[in-house]
Amino acid sequence: MDNTIEITVKPQYIPEKSDPVRPYHFFAYHITISNKGNNPAQLLSRYWHITDGQGNTEDVHGPGVIGQQPKLAPGESFEYTSFCPLPTPMGFMEGTYRMIDEAGREFDVEIKPFRLVAPQVLN
Repeated sequence: MDNTIEITVKPQYIPEKSDPVRPYHFFAYHITISNKGNNPAQLLSRYWHITDGQGNTEDVHGPGVIGQQPKLAPGESFEYTSFCPLPTPMGFMEGTYRMIDEAGREFDVEIKPFRLVAPQVLN
């Protein structure tokens, strides 16, 4: 059932909020959650597994996203931008969204791993 919810992620480095000397690297990520199925679904909670460039990990659990628990009718999408500061110029994020359908069945939607990379790392 979870294949009816599609997640698109666009990460971005924010140089004006970063200070590599500290070291502090500020990333934004823009998420689009699309209901490609035939039934309404609501986002209940999020889980993120964050790994920095040194292999240190942090798990983040919480209700909704950006203070909201959007309900998506078939064909609808919800977009938001959030942030992730890291002590390294590179890292990864992955996780799940816990959703509920109109019959009260809860299911998880996987957020595939994506890279957070400062442009200077790519040079």
